[in-house]
Amino acid sequence: MLKLNRLKNRSIARLANSFPVIAKHLEDSFVPLESEDIPWTPVKKALDKSKIALVTTSGIHHGYQEPFSMDDSTGDPSYRILDINTLEKDYTITHDYYDHRDADKDLNIILPIARLREMASAGIIGSVAERHFSFMGHITDSHIHDLIDKTAPEVAASLIQDNADAVLLTPG
Repeated sequence: MLKLNRLKNRSIARLANSFPVIAKHLEDSFVPLESEDIPWTPVKKALDKSKIALVTTSGIHHGYQEPFSMDDSTGDPSYRILDINTLEKDYTITHDYYDHRDADKDLNIILPIARLREMASAGIIGSVAERHFSFMGHITDSHIHDLIDKTAPEVAASLIQDNADAVLLTPG
């Protein structure tokens, strides 16, 4: 049954990628979580002096890491730490809710590491963080609270520990 659900989810993602009307219908049916407490941190450092980290909801991870769980229809609120020094040669994507065939071929579609390195070399940004973080998007129901109360604060603390000045969020 789980394999059938995964096949269904992958098929819907590919159909939405191929037929914009289906994607529009899925987009229109989305109801975002209402929150009055959206965190905001003002920029305190010039971009050309800032260390930039990436956080993605694309479900990417190193091949040796445990895949994100696709068995729970409400998602997987866990995260993976990404080492950019090895990621380009060793990554996989475990996510059934979007068509990631192109991202399977080019990491920079979902995690623009090469572009960040180019910007650092050009002096546009100060530097690129060593560690980046990946979540699986499509987290609903009780897992939203796990994400908000546990895993997101853990990642935020890690980013602070790594002295990241800014974070670029990329979707899957």
